[in-house]
Amino acid sequence: MSENRRKKRESLKAEYGSLYTEVSRLLRKADPIRLIVIGAPHDEYDPEVSTILPRLREAKSPADVQRIVHEEFVHWFGAEIAGPSTHYAGVSENIWAAWNKTLLGA
Repeated sequence: MSENRRKKRESLKAEYGSLYTEVSRLLRKADPIRLIVIGAPHDEYDPEVSTILPRLREAKSPADVQRIVHEEFVHWFGAEIAGPSTHYAGVSENIWAAWNKTLLGA
């Protein structure tokens, strides 16, 4: 990872705190493109977390989060590997819940 990318990731981790960690955990658990199951590193989805989190402010519903998450996976991996947006419904519901919990200060 480049030094610039590492610094940006560390900055986002500091800005978003536990939400960064939670979204990373949720994506690893969901493993929407099956990278973790084949042995990818623990932080495999952190680049996507880094582009998803700043966009959550535009989300008004779980469907918006699903669109954002899918768009970011298409950006990072291409449409064929990312697959259909329906693959992201469950994890997007969980990200929406985590985001709202953070907004409420819980």
